[in-house]
Amino acid sequence: MQTRKFNKLSFSDRTLLGIGYILLAIFVGIIVVPLLYVVAASFMDPTVLQNEGIRFDFNTWTLTAYKRVMANKMIWIGFINSTIYSLAYTFISVLVTIMAAYPMSKKDFVGKGFFNSIFIITMFFGGGLIPTYLVIGNLQLINTPWAVILPGAFSVWNMILARTYYQSIPDELREASSVDGASELVHFIKVLLPVCKPIVAVLALYQFVGMWNSYFDAMIYLNDSRLQPLQLVLRSILIQNTPETGMIADIQSTAELAKLAELLKYSTIVVSSLPLLIMYPFFQKYFDSGIMMGSVKG
Repeated sequence: MQTRKFNKLSFSDRTLLGIGYILLAIFVGIIVVPLLYVVAASFMDPTVLQNEGIRFDFNTWTLTAYKRVMANKMIWIGFINSTIYSLAYTFISVLVTIMAAYPMSKKDFVGKGFFNSIFIITMFFGGGLIPTYLVIGNLQLINTPWAVILPGAFSVWNMILARTYYQSIPDELREASSVDGASELVHFIKVLLPVCKPIVAVLALYQFVGMWNSYFDAMIYLNDSRLQPLQLVLRSILIQNTPETGMIADIQSTAELAKLAELLKYSTIVVSSLPLLIMYPFFQKYFDSGIMMGSVKG
């Protein structure tokens, strides 16, 4: 069927479509090849990897790096912390975003232009690290999970996506619910939100991934190692297993540390990326419709 459709196209259309397929294949290769390299390298001996490259001789593969990583109890603490932070951040962020986007989608909302200008300004100008740190300190949030969760919970870009998605929903839906006596709150919760599952899923995915991969805010605001997220724990592991300046008295020991650091580098990437790779297939069915509908109308 697809071949017949392709043959019915004109020469220029077939050429353009072929170029598109080639570019898509190159793009997929750019993503997949490094991913496969990292996964394979995480099981290989670093010496073999450096001298011979990737080898699919499974008899020589080893789980040493994963055993070393999983044996560290801080990995599990960091994993739990990242999960809690990401879930809390996602819930708060999506809740605030969809509630802010709803009135902004109304044509008759008083002050819409003013609030829209305020939101847009924050996309171009920020307070900077030091003023932000002082604000977090004055709120007594330093060394608490809220210092990581609250400051970036509201995203103007996500609010614009949600607002645009709301505007794509027919006004007749609100008119029908008002005839049934539904208030704005009831309409928003019971009528609008079920229709907006795609955009909610997209926003949740964006925010979860962003928090899961975040480490800078935690590095600045969290001093207690028991509160550190996974990314910061993995960073610490890599630094601790990297030879420091002056460690040249024992050449063999230095070489072993360098070898272990190279091995851990790939295994930590796999460990930190695995939850996100598992999540994506479940959100894929919402992603296309949500992001397209929230981008093209307005």
